[in-house]
Amino acid sequence: MKSKSETISIIIPTYKSANTLIKLVDELVLTFKSFETEIVIVNDCSPDIFTHENCINLSNKYQDKISYIKLSKNFGEHNAVMAGLRYSEGDLVIIMDDDYQNLPSEALKLVKFTLDSKYDVVFAKYKIKKDSFIRNLMSKIANVSAQLLINKPKEIYFSSFKAIKRTLIKEIIKYQGPFPYIDGLILAKTENIGSVEVIHSIREKSKSSYNLYKLAKLYGNLVTNFSTVPIHLFSILGLVITVISFLFIVVILIEKIVNPSVPLGYSTLVTIIFFFSGIQILFLGLIGEYVGKILRNVNKEEQYIVDFVKKRNSY
Repeated sequence: MKSKSETISIIIPTYKSANTLIKLVDELVLTFKSFETEIVIVNDCSPDIFTHENCINLSNKYQDKISYIKLSKNFGEHNAVMAGLRYSEGDLVIIMDDDYQNLPSEALKLVKFTLDSKYDVVFAKYKIKKDSFIRNLMSKIANVSAQLLINKPKEIYFSSFKAIKRTLIKEIIKYQGPFPYIDGLILAKTENIGSVEVIHSIREKSKSSYNLYKLAKLYGNLVTNFSTVPIHLFSILGLVITVISFLFIVVILIEKIVNPSVPLGYSTLVTIIFFFSGIQILFLGLIGEYVGKILRNVNKEEQYIVDFVKKRNSY
């Protein structure tokens, strides 16, 4: 393995994690005692007071290791991670969840594998993902979509638990838009991507803050912010429907000429109207999503706003 002189940064975006954060950080400090380590905790404006208090207490307890950042409002996990990436200083950065499903021992495994490899980024791969059925389903949909929309390698699972080298981070943090999608930014900058199998622990105390709405929102960000494939698909669909409609008209005309007594098809007409109306509304909605995001980018909406920061070694 390479020398342990590299500084390891561990970024933990946190939200409603009062029940797990202290245990996680304590074990991380112990597990990485042989490394030069910094832990960057980014509080995504958790509504409970205990998360903030615990973060302050941890930063006081480990003043030489912990940097604490609190955002002014709930910007979302990927925005919080971007804040952590900009404040981090390590040669290698680990991004992990705050719910203790990513174990410190597995983070060490991820670090060792990445340091021994030539990959720019290494994603954790779970043999068994111990989440709810809905979350697992949404994760699978998002991964399949990423494969189709942004050419994600089939063998790579886009996990929030990953290790990224500093050279790649310097490129990722150049993105200033209000809708960051870390995995999409990674794929836009490098193809040198690896994965390593790790254990995914059962969630014990806390409840996931990722509900169906947030997962769908994240999926929508992938679709409309990092790919124009949906627009191309609708263009192709429009062409196919136009050809089918033309053939349908030709068939109706021929049938009417051959058999003038054929009655007009009311049900068929209504069905066709509803079908094309639905297609048009769906397409307009998709266009609206693109235009809305363009507008927010043009207006230079903030990616995040820092409300409070306490850097390590600041007494």
